[in-house]
Amino acid sequence: MVERRHFSRILYQAPATLNNANGEWQAEVRDLSLQGILLTKPESWSPQDTDDKYFISFCLHDSDIELRMETRLVHHDAAYLRMHIFHIDLESAGHLRRLVELNVGTDELLHRELEQLTDLHKHSGES
Repeated sequence: MVERRHFSRILYQAPATLNNANGEWQAEVRDLSLQGILLTKPESWSPQDTDDKYFISFCLHDSDIELRMETRLVHHDAAYLRMHIFHIDLESAGHLRRLVELNVGTDELLHRELEQLTDLHKHSGES
């Protein structure tokens, strides 16, 4: 199987709140990248329109720093929700970048991923 992932995922576990126009659920973050997040599937959550926006928020361990992001559902199964981050505020993006930086191991890898993220946004017309 060919690896299609462009961004390193880091293992990170934290309680999170997931919400959209249809409700609010409690979940657990399982891993993160600069472009996506994997959550445990809340028991009361059910699949909805995949174009629905979901808002996710969670706090960094041992701090009151909250990361907030807008996501879209990419895939779900019996246990997990895989979300694509399509918007994140500047402060949250800085904290996410630092979290990834501390976990990927090399500055070179982080800078390459940041360049890829910038290129993806330029080509897709997103800001």
